[in-house]
Amino acid sequence: MSGPRPARAAALGLLLAVCAVLGGCATGPSLEAQGEVTAPPGDSRHLTVGSAGFTESDLLAQMYALLLEDAGYGTKILSVTNRELYEPALERGQIDVVTEYAATFADWLNAKVHGADAPPVGSPDLDATMKALRALAAPRGLSVLDAGRAVDQNAFAVTAEFAAEHRLRTLSDLGATGLPIRLAAGDECVRRPYCAPGLREVYNIDITAVDPKGVGTTPAKQAVQNGQDQLVLTTTTDATLDEFGLVLLADDQNLQNADHVVPVVNRARAGGEGVTRALSRLNTVLTTADLTLLNEQVDSWRRLPEDVARNYLVSKGLITR
Repeated sequence: MSGPRPARAAALGLLLAVCAVLGGCATGPSLEAQGEVTAPPGDSRHLTVGSAGFTESDLLAQMYALLLEDAGYGTKILSVTNRELYEPALERGQIDVVTEYAATFADWLNAKVHGADAPPVGSPDLDATMKALRALAAPRGLSVLDAGRAVDQNAFAVTAEFAAEHRLRTLSDLGATGLPIRLAAGDECVRRPYCAPGLREVYNIDITAVDPKGVGTTPAKQAVQNGQDQLVLTTTTDATLDEFGLVLLADDQNLQNADHVVPVVNRARAGGEGVTRALSRLNTVLTTADLTLLNEQVDSWRRLPEDVARNYLVSKGLITR
């Protein structure tokens, strides 16, 4: 996934505060020091749920905490906006549960183990991606629960007017037009295989330039809205597209990887059946469309993530209050 889930750099003050909370900023125990993970799955009754500090992660952390509380666990939520910090904390048991995205986390762990130039292990194939992810996570003392129905992956949007004019529903439709396309995206899109190179190779879209305005940012969407660019890189759960008159084009050739929402837990503290059972209840219910609407309630309607999360779980019968 080239855009929506990069590790987010924290300001220095926040970084120091988080280091203090987590007991240092070491990268966590090495694989050599850990050896084989042979301890039985744990079931601590007091769990820390991690959030990566953006709206969707906050919402999912709140839902995880509420489901765990409903199952009899005590919980607290810790926001750590940098994967380089929260993943080692997860290994150490200072965080017990986090939301991740299957392909992105698999590639991140793979790079951590094998180096930044290692070939990616995430793919559009969810089963293969989950197999690779679990193989990388297990030696680090982590258990990856089943992936849910919700997917947050890269997506591309055009204006509704542009789509209607050229009869566009899919990225293949856009490629078939032969139109020159300026793409508003992050600057890394120039080289990422799931971004400009993939659009050219898989969809035959004539990307003439990448306008480095970021992934799904307001300036990026405004550039497409006003016609400066024709296509914007965003995510499948972007709740603000309507505000800019934008619509997503379907990734009909499966360029993007399987970035399904997946809970990851510290096996020694939260790998037991109780946690798995509690969190799996959400996986079978929450959809991509649901997650988009929940994001909108926080980002556009200015509701609190905890209130939005609670209302959703109650509406689905997953908790009673």
